[in-house]
Amino acid sequence: MAKKNRSGCPIASGLEIVGDRWTLVVLRDMLTGKCKYADFIDSPEKITTNILASRLSQMEENGLILKREYQTNPTRYSYYLTQKGADLLPLVQSLTRWSNAHLAHTWTPPAYFMEMTPQQAAKAGANHQPDRGA
Repeated sequence: MAKKNRSGCPIASGLEIVGDRWTLVVLRDMLTGKCKYADFIDSPEKITTNILASRLSQMEENGLILKREYQTNPTRYSYYLTQKGADLLPLVQSLTRWSNAHLAHTWTPPAYFMEMTPQQAAKAGANHQPDRGA
């Protein structure tokens, strides 16, 4: 059974899932090819390990990502976007455009990121075969 939202407002309901400080940053990293825990930790925003673990878990619970084991000893996982997660790409692209237009000193994203479609992002995650190395 799906969790009931506090409000019927689509903005308020969406913010319950992606409105914290880190979810869209992790989503951005996944959209640009990162899939392993260490990759996310190495991002310039320096998310802490406990917050990252919490966000990945919440994103999985909300159906935005799926987790696949790529190593058994010790157990390590890689993370991939579902179609639901990939469908947030236009939101991330719009926020990027807005930030570039109105906030000084923001990075210009690579063209492939701004031209990518949600279908391409989801397909990349669905077809990815994680490597079995560390």
